[in-house]
This record gives sequence, structure tokens and C-alpha cells, in this order.
Amino acid sequence: MSKFGLFGKFTVKEGQRDTLVDFLMEASDSMESLDDCEVYLVSITDDEPNSVYVYEVWSDENTHQASLSLEETQTLIKRAKPIITGVERISTLKTLGGKGVS
Repeated sequence: MSKFGLFGKFTVKEGQRDTLVDFLMEASDSMESLDDCEVYLVSITDDEPNSVYVYEVWSDENTHQASLSLEETQTLIKRAKPIITGVERISTLKTLGGKGVS
């Protein structure tokens, strides 16, 4: 059985990458209590100083969608919105397995 995976890229205002990383790490911490979220990784690259990448694996797409309506998630989105200049869904994935995925 495959899982629902997402790979996305956030672009932020100049000098705001660390702030967004902090917000996304808060989101990651909140995902600890959600069994349906198996992987939530926040990454950066030196080549793109205004970008943050997120890779997520969920038990299915519905649980991911439901997580977006949680009060804590909505609060973080509202806090982050003013510094985000772009969001790109690089890919929606059928995650089949591997280290870190049950």
C-alpha cells in the first residue's frame, strides 16, 4: 500500500528564510502527535538563500488535507504568510517505502 507524499518549495522575502524555517520546525513538532504523518522534513540549500524545501509522507491524502484545517496549522500559516512570496508543489508522490516510512 502506498502512502501520500509531497515535495514542496517555499520562497520567502530576502533575509526571511530562517524565520520560515522556525515556523516549519514548529509545524514539524506539532506533527509528532499525528500518527498519520510519518515524515516531515524541512531542508535548505546554500544555492537558494530565500528557499525552504519540505518533504512530507502521510498515510493518505485525506489525513494530509485534514491536518491543514487544524487550529495549530492555521495559526502557523497565518504567521508565515506575510514572509512567503511563493509556494511550489514540486511533486505529489506515491511513497512506496524506505527508511523512515512504515
